[in-house]
Amino acid sequence: MINKMFLLSALLSRASSLSVQPLAAQSAAAPNPTAQTWDLPHGTSVKDAGPRTYRFTVDYDTANTTGEVVHRLRVAGDYTRGLANGDVEWKNVSEVQADGAATPFPPAQKQDFIEGFRYPAGSHDTLKPDFFKSFPPAAVYERNLIWTTSMMESFGQNFFDQLKLNAPLHIFADQDVKMPDVGTFHLRDTVLEWVGRSERNGQDCAVIDYRAFFNPLEIANGSVAIHGRSDFWGAIWVSLATKQIEYATIYEEVSGEMKLPGQDTPQLLSVFRTGTLEPLSAKN
Repeated sequence: MINKMFLLSALLSRASSLSVQPLAAQSAAAPNPTAQTWDLPHGTSVKDAGPRTYRFTVDYDTANTTGEVVHRLRVAGDYTRGLANGDVEWKNVSEVQADGAATPFPPAQKQDFIEGFRYPAGSHDTLKPDFFKSFPPAAVYERNLIWTTSMMESFGQNFFDQLKLNAPLHIFADQDVKMPDVGTFHLRDTVLEWVGRSERNGQDCAVIDYRAFFNPLEIANGSVAIHGRSDFWGAIWVSLATKQIEYATIYEEVSGEMKLPGQDTPQLLSVFRTGTLEPLSAKN
């Protein structure tokens, strides 16, 4: 299936939540808040009180030039952190496809090659050539589950000391991300912004927006070549007490040209990705 052969990013943009209270709303609800109320905790680490499992569900909608959806793909999996030795693990990863905007999905197919896939939390090895040696070459979506989860945790947990309310923080600029067996993603400007506070799963959370636009993308996966651009964004709800992610979103649009075997002329490509990462149980 053509749609299975391309990747949509390992990274980033902006989306606000209806439940977020900006500073003005907080001031009205709680008169004369102290400046300390609007500072994020500094020098703290993520508190893992045992295993915590999330469900990450991502939809890829391929559309024509007028926005008509011609193909849909959903990949989902269970991600557990807080395991022994600080490891994380993937289980119950499945993939399913359907043509058109309204055709019901058939039963999802479990991806056994990733069952029990385990590695250290925050590992810097996910972009090394041997990290996915047990994965089929075409398993781009499964790689992307791992890349995007690592991105969300990094953005949500590693920049508290630098974030200020409503002040954009530029963290990466003009950097190439080389994805082994997939291609290259060039980040023009990656921005984080702490936009307010909200409650998720009974936790007082900081809401952190992230965004990156106009990112050149070159994919060479098997016999499929893609030359295009990615724009992506999202929001992350992070517990102020534990720095655990309580909810996160990813949105991405990839547009460009795709060349298939035997084609003299590339065809236009437009794919929109939406995803949510959330705990399977608020008690986890």
